[in-house]
Amino acid sequence: MKNLVALLLMCVSYVAAAVALPMAPPPELAAKAWLLLDVQSGQVLAEKNADKRIEPASLTKLMSAYLDFAAIRAGRLKLSDTVPVSEHAWKAEGSRMFIEPNKPVTVDELLRGMIVQSGNDATIALAERVGGSEAGFVQMMNQQAQRLGMTGSHFVNATGLPDPQHYTTARDLARLAAAIVRDFPEFYPLYSIKAYRYNNITQPNRNRLLWSDPSVDGMKTGHTESAGYCLIASGKRDNRRLLSVVLGTAADSVRAMESQRLLNYGFQFYDTVKLYAKNQAVTNLKVWKGSSSTVKAGFTRDLYISLPRGQGKDIKATLTTRQPLLAPLVAGQQVGTVSLTLNGKPLAQYPLLALQNVGVANIIGRVWDGLLLWFK
Repeated sequence: MKNLVALLLMCVSYVAAAVALPMAPPPELAAKAWLLLDVQSGQVLAEKNADKRIEPASLTKLMSAYLDFAAIRAGRLKLSDTVPVSEHAWKAEGSRMFIEPNKPVTVDELLRGMIVQSGNDATIALAERVGGSEAGFVQMMNQQAQRLGMTGSHFVNATGLPDPQHYTTARDLARLAAAIVRDFPEFYPLYSIKAYRYNNITQPNRNRLLWSDPSVDGMKTGHTESAGYCLIASGKRDNRRLLSVVLGTAADSVRAMESQRLLNYGFQFYDTVKLYAKNQAVTNLKVWKGSSSTVKAGFTRDLYISLPRGQGKDIKATLTTRQPLLAPLVAGQQVGTVSLTLNGKPLAQYPLLALQNVGVANIIGRVWDGLLLWFK
């Protein structure tokens, strides 16, 4: 729980840092809501109405895909599996892949139909296969939303067809899209496919940025009359990945143009600095009454921070440790804090974690260290 609280505080400090530092103002977009996320640092670089409840339209399919990917990873589904096509899936409203009840279709084909063609029929067929029914799958969607911290979201179908109780936010969608990038890198390339042909019908990916910006390699479009034109775009330049969420524009061309402006802003005016490598010891700390006299301390994931361009060289780090540090210690337990400042101003704090277990010393070791501590 302490680690969780520390991580939450760390996220808050990210946002505070972004607001406090001098920087070029983000562009004003012709959209109802938007958000720009640095995927590596987890830092929001720009936002407007990011917590406003909106209709996600086919952006819903990101959650459907997340659950489908998870089922494949768990071995409950294989890409080569043949999926039956129900009448419910066959007669799905809206965009379609054009699957047919008597024509065998595989999980691999359905994933491409859902992601590239945005097929509602493909999405429902997969939902029924993974969840037993679309209703059962929707329960899984809402449970997964809770696990991902999507507190402003609720789903009532797998496809994104309009419903008053089917809603999300730009912040939640950014969290979901980033989770796909992070958790399922083996499936992420599906989002860069520019066109897919099934049943003798070729349909293009509706994400225009796949053609106009070579750094963009995903992710998903959405549109209904009530939702407007929406786009989540992800691009990578110089090993930096940014993710833009643009919701409720007036046209297909507008969502692409505004997403491009938002991505360009983040890449042009921000740097992403790698602070510490995953599982690399930042320091060795003294341990009392332990089977080992020291413990390696660091971070269990790569740590990055986003800063206005050119300011990374001015960061200074201060290490504060918990003393005396008494055994037993468990890997992942917080043992200190790393505080960052920029030009003398607080920037961010990170929990410093034990990178190994340290058991309790024998009776002689415990007594001896107890005496030393008493004299100290």
